[in-house]
Amino acid sequence: MSKASPSLFSTLRLEAASALPLQDQVYQRIREAIAERRLAPGQRLPSTRSLAAQLNVSRGTVDAAYGRLAGEGVILGRGAAGTVIAPGLQRDTLAARPAAPAASTYALPDDYLWPFRGGMPALDLFPSTQWASLARHAARRLDTSRLCYPDPRGLPDLRSAIAAYLLVSRGIACDPAQVLVTAGYQAALQLVVGLVARAGDEVWFEDPGYRFARRALVAAGMRLAMVPVDASGMDVAWAKRHHPRARLAVVTPGHQSPLGMALSAPRRRELLDWAAASDSWVLEDDYDSEFHYAGRKPAALRSIDHHGRVFHAASFSKTLFPGLRLGCLVVPDAWIERATAACELAHRGHALQEQATLAAFMADGHYARHLRRMRLRYAERSAALTLTLLARFPGHAADTELASRARAEGLAPSALSAHATTHPVGQGLLIGFTHVKPEQAADMAARLERAIGR
Repeated sequence: MSKASPSLFSTLRLEAASALPLQDQVYQRIREAIAERRLAPGQRLPSTRSLAAQLNVSRGTVDAAYGRLAGEGVILGRGAAGTVIAPGLQRDTLAARPAAPAASTYALPDDYLWPFRGGMPALDLFPSTQWASLARHAARRLDTSRLCYPDPRGLPDLRSAIAAYLLVSRGIACDPAQVLVTAGYQAALQLVVGLVARAGDEVWFEDPGYRFARRALVAAGMRLAMVPVDASGMDVAWAKRHHPRARLAVVTPGHQSPLGMALSAPRRRELLDWAAASDSWVLEDDYDSEFHYAGRKPAALRSIDHHGRVFHAASFSKTLFPGLRLGCLVVPDAWIERATAACELAHRGHALQEQATLAAFMADGHYARHLRRMRLRYAERSAALTLTLLARFPGHAADTELASRARAEGLAPSALSAHATTHPVGQGLLIGFTHVKPEQAADMAARLERAIGR
């Protein structure tokens, strides 16, 4: 029995940056070496420990590759005698196999932390040390009850903390029983649609509006009634004239996404009266209420709803960090039982460790202090950059082209026109300032000017 040459395996190169897992690479390299006659039937392979050391991978990686080869009859284990290439193996059956297609071709965006990226909080301001301390404390409090399936409505401590905060911050008087913890705004949207609408129902949606929400509604089988937006927000009168039988209205009344105006008081009343009269519902996306700089902060639509027609959704993605994947939905009294049942069917609850940490963060006052600090720093960054959230560039190329030029410079503004579908909103770039520190502002603005002026 011949031994495998150590030099052969020392040249067996793996690619750390490859999308193919390391165990798949080891598996394929050995198959290729047999097919190309660099390994012969009966030849002994290194032990898994020895090969793992040579390739600088874990022993488990080599074990998994050897296991696959053994399952195909390509190699044989002979106890103390080691592992060998199967005698009599036909090389023509070992042509290199293409890698199995990935389960998904989805790729995460690579521009989350680029300058001018919208929709992201300033992660450099997040109190990581305080959060880690609370997370450790929450972990120490784990007992057998918290190791079971969690309440699908959310951790009671967190729901109570959210209800108390909403009363102070947004004027929303609600019982913790009305508060459901969600996996961010998208989950809240899907929950509301599943409760109040059926495939084919009409839904009022702002045009321009939040693109991910629009896509989610289409995927759920809704017929979108794209409602124009002007200086007073969603044009409710237009929507009533053209789409009076809509089942749901999805709005951003506090800070229209992406244009930024608040829904005016007359239109708020008109929207709520329409919902009550037509037995329809309103989903309030309160995504940016904590960061209001000019004039008085608009009241939450839910706080003035006397008909019980408003579902209020909020997320911690914009105030803490998106990776937390926690938000909340306040449901009208009439929907508590049905919403609870829907949560039980949709999932078995959210991870308790993150919920417990967030509950302590809010109850101990850290959340309110963090928001105050964020408002001050955001005001500084906005002023230093001297750019509004929406910048118009008349006489230049299309905003989609300008956004593409900016990306080539490592900048991530988005094209305004891409947020509209039916009602033209003009050309412009949506420019986020949260990731641009005051001392970087001049350089970042110059980079953007060079990019769009090319």
